[in-house]
Amino acid sequence: MAYDETLADRVRDALAPEDGVTQRKMFGGLAFMVDGHMACGVVGEDLMLRLGAEGAEAVLERAHVRPMDFTGRPMTGMVYVDSAGLRGVALRNWVEKAVAHARSLPPKVPRSR
Repeated sequence: MAYDETLADRVRDALAPEDGVTQRKMFGGLAFMVDGHMACGVVGEDLMLRLGAEGAEAVLERAHVRPMDFTGRPMTGMVYVDSAGLRGVALRNWVEKAVAHARSLPPKVPRSR
C-alpha cells in the first residue's frame, strides 16, 4: 500500500522541532518513531496515531477519527484520522498528542543481536 507523500512531508514538518525522531516503513505505510517508540505515521491517506488506551478512547468521538483496524480488529491505543480531520493546525495538534504519549513511555532497551 502506498502512502500519501504530501501528508508524510507535513508530518515531518510538524516533527521538525522534536529530538530523537526517526522513520521506518511499517503497516504498509511510514511510521515516525520518537526515542524508539512509534508515535504516529501515514497509512494510505490517513494519519495513524499511537495515543495509548485512554488517549485513543478519549478522541474516538471526534469527527474524522476511527479505531486503527489494520489487522481487521481494532488495535488498542491506536487511531486513524482521515484527511478531512487534518486541515490547518489540526495535524500539528494530533502529532503533538502522539509525541507526548511516546515521550511518556519508559526508555526503549536496545535489542541485543
